[in-house]
Amino acid sequence: MLTKDKLNNKADEIWKSAIKLRGKFKAYEYQNVVLPVIMLRRIECVLIEMREKTKAELLPAYPEFQIKEDDKKEVKEKKHKGLEKLMKEVELDEYPFWNTTHWTIKKIIDDNVSRIEKNFRDYINGFQHIDLGKGKKKINPIEEIFEKFEFAATIGAMDKNDALEPILKQYANEPLGPSDLTNLEMGYIYEELLRKFSEQSGEEAGEHFTPREVIRLMVELLDIQLNPKDKNKAISIYDPACGTGGMLSVAKEYLIDRATTDKERNLIQTVVQLHGQEKQPKNYAICKADMLMKGEDANRITHGNSLVPDEEGYKEKGDLHDRKQFDFMLSNPPFGVNWGEYSARVKKYQRRYHGGYPTVKDGALLFLMSMVDKMKPKEEGGSKIAIIFNGSPLSNGDALSGESEIRKYILENDLLDTIVMLPDQLFYNTGIYTYIWLLTNNKPEDRKEKVLIINARNQHADQVPSLGQKRHQLKDEHRQWIEQKHQAWKEDEDCKIFHYRDFCFHKVQVVFHQTDENDQPMNITEKFATKLNNKNVNDKVAFFGGEADFEITVAGKKMSFKLTNKDKFETVFAKHLKTLFDKEITASKAPDIFKWWQRNYEKETECIYTHRHYITDHEYIPFNEDIKEFIHREIDKPIIEIQLAPPIGYEILPNKYFFKYVAPPKAADVLQEFWKLEEQAEAIINQLEGRNAEV
Repeated sequence: MLTKDKLNNKADEIWKSAIKLRGKFKAYEYQNVVLPVIMLRRIECVLIEMREKTKAELLPAYPEFQIKEDDKKEVKEKKHKGLEKLMKEVELDEYPFWNTTHWTIKKIIDDNVSRIEKNFRDYINGFQHIDLGKGKKKINPIEEIFEKFEFAATIGAMDKNDALEPILKQYANEPLGPSDLTNLEMGYIYEELLRKFSEQSGEEAGEHFTPREVIRLMVELLDIQLNPKDKNKAISIYDPACGTGGMLSVAKEYLIDRATTDKERNLIQTVVQLHGQEKQPKNYAICKADMLMKGEDANRITHGNSLVPDEEGYKEKGDLHDRKQFDFMLSNPPFGVNWGEYSARVKKYQRRYHGGYPTVKDGALLFLMSMVDKMKPKEEGGSKIAIIFNGSPLSNGDALSGESEIRKYILENDLLDTIVMLPDQLFYNTGIYTYIWLLTNNKPEDRKEKVLIINARNQHADQVPSLGQKRHQLKDEHRQWIEQKHQAWKEDEDCKIFHYRDFCFHKVQVVFHQTDENDQPMNITEKFATKLNNKNVNDKVAFFGGEADFEITVAGKKMSFKLTNKDKFETVFAKHLKTLFDKEITASKAPDIFKWWQRNYEKETECIYTHRHYITDHEYIPFNEDIKEFIHREIDKPIIEIQLAPPIGYEILPNKYFFKYVAPPKAADVLQEFWKLEEQAEAIINQLEGRNAEV
């Protein structure tokens, strides 16, 4: 096996060919040109070696195709064509992938220069499926990869920019066959090229690429172990938003790196199975190609939307891993993904998203719930999850919101094990702080109902040179620090352990009287918005302290009176109506003045009333606190009403838990520093003026 340094050098040599594309393609387009060509060269090298093996196996069985020295030229050509035809039949029938043409990159370059584009297109189109009849076909996995790459359009762009011939020449004889590089070594080079292209693409990179050191940390925290009692049992790893496959690749690479013997490495290569799904077609194509390079089962990588069910009638495929279960899952789902356009399909997955639905503007928690849905039962060993989030899933959403209900489900089912607070500026297209959530449904007894939060904000070194917005990196010592904190699972200055109920709160509606700056009662005048009757009015009067002043206008005539808890509104109102409308009431001989008003003047009535000023507010009260005691302690005002049976919510506030108050500097110290700066500025100005005078 080649060393990592030699593999890196090999990747560097190939990557330098991208220089030929400068000025012809944008940086983020390099990978769409070079990666498919590298994949093609590897595939044709594999096919060439397989064909040579087939030829060696066929010749003894078909002596009529064996060429003799004394054979005439036309006989030799006939035998050669016959053998080639037989070999092609074997290729199409038995190979895992095939090409129906006779082309290779070298043959295309050596042929007529004016036909390079046509011949190359014929070559690519040769990776096609085989029609078996009756609507059945044998799928060639390479065909789909080139289709998702949209490579036909890329070939046209390469030819138009005079880049097709130089790129093909660059790789026509590149030694990328299995005899030169194992599947694992080729996969490493391919993934290393992907990393380099992603770094070059700056802002575009973060859309599909997670820095390798962050993935490595996630894998270390998952603590993937081979079972020594059953070494032949498969270990499944899954990513529902696998992008170009970096997380899956690094996970397996990490396990292979830890192996101490070739036997162990071969075992890991066999038993560790990688599964993933990706929505973006080009990222999917890169991932599937990478898996083919590594000798993985590329059929375990699927193209579709892993958040929705797979149903007939929809062009976009849904979750093609539905109802499957995995030992380990890890992901960096897109931040702030809007799922509104397929919300109807998402909501068909009621068994999966039983915790609730987050706002359509951010579907990150949907990815988490899709992973939880794929956890193995505890009695089968359970599952572990590592997922990267920004700060939104921690606390977005009020009590009873979809986000809060999902957190409630995760915490009350005791799935959340640890949250790691990562440094900022670790990613290529964003400088925000991020968090790793670790989940398991098989916690050790001493961790039951508990959550560890690790503050690793200061665990980083400078990224030199910076890559996009990536100005920080995690080195080995930083990852080891975090891993050791997780393994120790103890409280210290950087680690805190919480009971899951510590994240729970009551959202309580409180109504209380407002007072002025002298703590004296304040009044407010407002329109009485509901129907005037005993129940509505007397309830309001009682609610606002037992009295209120009313000003009522009926058909342009005004009345004013004070109402207390001792009075019935309809009785007091009728007395004032009798005074204002005595003639009308007497003439109508109405036995009930209030009902007379309802029939004749209710629609022509306006009412305003003045009462004690009040405020309706919501208090967020820790679950373990006594609600009434908390409110009376925190609100130093006369309480009118406290909501009964308030809703419960969940939020996690890591920054709050590790906040340390730092007193601002004293005014005298700030002023002294100011005068020092003033003196320095004056000295610089004097120095400049002196130089100008000399000139």
